[in-house]
Amino acid sequence: MSNSHERLLDRPIWSALTTSQKYLAEGGPQARRYPVDMTPFADMADMSATSFAALGDLLSGSQVAALFTPEPVDVPGGFKVVLAETGEQMIGSPADSSLRDAEIVTLGASDVPAMMALTALTKPGPFAARTHELGTFLGVRVGGELVAMTGERMKPGRFTEMTAVCVHPDHRGRGYAQALLAAVARRIEARGEIPFLHVFSSNASAIALYQRQGMTIRRRLHVTVLMKQG
Repeated sequence: MSNSHERLLDRPIWSALTTSQKYLAEGGPQARRYPVDMTPFADMADMSATSFAALGDLLSGSQVAALFTPEPVDVPGGFKVVLAETGEQMIGSPADSSLRDAEIVTLGASDVPAMMALTALTKPGPFAARTHELGTFLGVRVGGELVAMTGERMKPGRFTEMTAVCVHPDHRGRGYAQALLAAVARRIEARGEIPFLHVFSSNASAIALYQRQGMTIRRRLHVTVLMKQG
């Protein structure tokens, strides 16, 4: 795949909301976001005052906008920075990994309460009532309880982001994350798409896990969460 196509990943949120997921986009030519009950992700056409104003117009009350950008965001007045971190963007095909003692299942709307509970416990990143509608989510249940899951989120062009990689603390070390990543990746690849993911730079154990599975760091992105001031 050409480097020009891969450049979509430099601004993955904007790219997704102007390509494969533009049907979900709220906003216009200067600023776009996903529906807030899916994810707080948003981005702008550029970092101009006009674009920031358009972003502000999309936010009401305590709503936040989470941006993934190649450079740090110079936030103008009128906004408050809730979080400013860096994340590693990783790309590649996670190695296959099978489970002996558990079955991978497809999750749907009826599983949302369990998915919300698991993500609240493990904090893999934002997960809302409609996040599961962004793509396929797979999980592992033990004794009827959802103990691990992974799914799909952003879709910039022919790339699909894997997200919500989480395992209940009582069920770690059994290979669930590896098996779920591999299973989600196989589905992405079966559609002719390329899997990638994001992980906070500080999460060394997760980065090491993904690297062991054969994924590589493509680049570092800046993660900035904003809300309107006052």
